[in-house]
Amino acid sequence: MYQYNDFDQQLIDKRAVEFDQQARRYFSGALDAEQFRPLRLMNGFYLERHAPMLRVAIPYGVLHARQLRRLAFIAREYDRGYGHFTTRQNVQFNWPALERGAEILAELAKAQLHAIQASGNCVRNVTSDHLAGVAADEIEDPRPYAELIRQWSTVHPEFVFLPRKFKIAVTGSRVDRAASRVHDIGLRVTRARDETGFEVLVGGGLGRSPFVGQTLREFLPREHLLTYLEAMLRVYNMLGRRDNKYKARIKILVKELGIDAFRALVEDEWEYVKAYQRTLSEAEVEAMRAHFRDPEFETFIDPARFEAEKLLNRAFADWVEHNTVAHRRAGYRAVYVSLKRPGHAPGDLDADGMEFVADLAERHSFGEVRVAHTQNLVLPHVPVADLPKLWKALSARNLATPNIGMLTDVICCPGMDYCSLANTVSIPVAEEIGARFADLDKVHDVGPLRINISGCMNACGHHHVGHVGILGVDKKGEEWFQITLGGDSGADAALGRRIGPALPRADVADAVERIVHAYLDARRDARETFLETLRRLGPQPFKEAVYGAAG
Repeated sequence: MYQYNDFDQQLIDKRAVEFDQQARRYFSGALDAEQFRPLRLMNGFYLERHAPMLRVAIPYGVLHARQLRRLAFIAREYDRGYGHFTTRQNVQFNWPALERGAEILAELAKAQLHAIQASGNCVRNVTSDHLAGVAADEIEDPRPYAELIRQWSTVHPEFVFLPRKFKIAVTGSRVDRAASRVHDIGLRVTRARDETGFEVLVGGGLGRSPFVGQTLREFLPREHLLTYLEAMLRVYNMLGRRDNKYKARIKILVKELGIDAFRALVEDEWEYVKAYQRTLSEAEVEAMRAHFRDPEFETFIDPARFEAEKLLNRAFADWVEHNTVAHRRAGYRAVYVSLKRPGHAPGDLDADGMEFVADLAERHSFGEVRVAHTQNLVLPHVPVADLPKLWKALSARNLATPNIGMLTDVICCPGMDYCSLANTVSIPVAEEIGARFADLDKVHDVGPLRINISGCMNACGHHHVGHVGILGVDKKGEEWFQITLGGDSGADAALGRRIGPALPRADVADAVERIVHAYLDARRDARETFLETLRRLGPQPFKEAVYGAAG
């Protein structure tokens, strides 16, 4: 993991002191609400439906056990005892007192945590693959580059008041687990002529106007990573709309100009930037890589107990199949900690649970925890010999539901239970769907099927890229939901298409159940996934299942 140096620590310590001064001015009346708004947002504080909300940045999703314990402390001391892990690899606290905001930031800084640029019209938390450094299909570990971007973009004087919020994702694998094609900028590590570089994507994003990003450059040598990003941000900062927040994202600028015209502007600006901004040296890249060296893996681990336990215990075998993935190092696996438990809001974990996972990370995963885009946690480096013990421990805390990537692994925003922007609830809909599919044998028979729920068109639940997407809409004060099919956030990213008119909340779980049964009836065999069947047949059979033949 990256370890903060003295400069990093001073920055986050002083930011807490600075916010304390800003908040005191606000509470004394020296700053009005509009003057204070950008200051609190740039420090992660929102004003939501019932209370302030604090979003804490978790750069590229990587946490140390001590940091997770600090988050547990914040949840217990300043909130209502839990936190919510998000699709942006952040954690949110839904009930902190704004009057204690600076105190919370100071407590976070003690564990090298912060909320700087977790909101506001700036470069937000840089995200990456939660299996970075682990996955066997990885070209190169993207975390050093994500950290370089974090350092470059943090309080960058040109880019702290952009036309609108700005999100960057970096992935180093052939399988895209970072949703890079639906970010303002996506960076995909690639190789050409034995040289490492990036495919640069631009103009992706969800929300009110969803777009899949387009390739701006097929290959960017890595030494030019920061200069090219600077050129892109400068063009956006100069030409992005500031008169209409609904048209202010870079995706709208790219659409209006066209990718070729946008590319020409960036390339011209890049020539200017290169004249005064130095490129990344090999020494700088190597120094950053040193922060992400492999832990001291054991060279041989006897997996006999692990294999015997699988043969003797079907529940354990199911968990291994669905909640663990192959590690590039023989004798290890990465383990998902499922935060999609019956009766719990997707992505939520209480303070006791955070401390429990931190303990497991220290015992079984070199003290490291990852936050996945799917609102689950990952222990990235678990010896296979430890899996039986780990499974039993997680099962005892209801954190071992074997459903990763399945239809009960629902991605869900907080919805109208918390959010001031939401049109509808989201969490109760996820719970209703989960109750319909409580039979894990049935869930496993259905296979990979991603359901994403958003309580409004801002798409915090990423409904556009769900295999089944559910969007809450308001109809004269009543909650209705649109259904989309065919979304995907992977390398072949696609936006789901609406299959018919919105449904009342009471009908949503029924609709999902009908869609699932239509798939089971139509698939060629158990190996054909939901997306494959949908792409083969088109949406009509599923539309008829929901609305009838006349629909």
